[in-house]
Amino acid sequence: MAIRIYIDQGHNPQSPNAGAEGNGLREQDIVFRIGVSLKALLDENPEFESRLSRPTAETVLGNSNAASLRVRVEQAVAFDADLFLSLHCNASVNSEVSGSEALVFARNTTSYSIAEVLLTTLTEATGLRNRGVLIRPGLYVLRRTPMPAVLMELGFITNPSDAALLRDNPVLFARGLYNGLVRYYGV
Repeated sequence: MAIRIYIDQGHNPQSPNAGAEGNGLREQDIVFRIGVSLKALLDENPEFESRLSRPTAETVLGNSNAASLRVRVEQAVAFDADLFLSLHCNASVNSEVSGSEALVFARNTTSYSIAEVLLTTLTEATGLRNRGVLIRPGLYVLRRTPMPAVLMELGFITNPSDAALLRDNPVLFARGLYNGLVRYYGV
């Protein structure tokens, strides 16, 4: 049976639940493209089955921030996902902050183990700094998913170098995540 990956392209194309902006870019547009690229890679491997939270760039989930998050979790549950993988871009008031992070509900979990591998392969693919796995039990999509869940902060949209890489080479990020999933699941 295929390993089911639910790819949550964080945020909506507009409110409610729109994402961060920086360097002329919108988070929801960047993660949409990376999610589509990751799905294409996963679909080439018969060991995986994947589903996108936003199959089109115009897809809006929910009519409020809370509803948007709830719909994403409900979709993953209905898909019977083995992993909920949420894609995001980080932001900071300091434009020099750079790198990738992974957020999980708790330490010593399957989610934490997956996050470590994903960060390693993402760093190998992009050259961005590995900022580590952070514990964020308050995040809805990490707290409410019955399956392992990892929220990836791929890079800082507010950092000019990170933003350029996110904009110009989304496939690089998708490849890094794909490599991590292959490595973690041993397929």
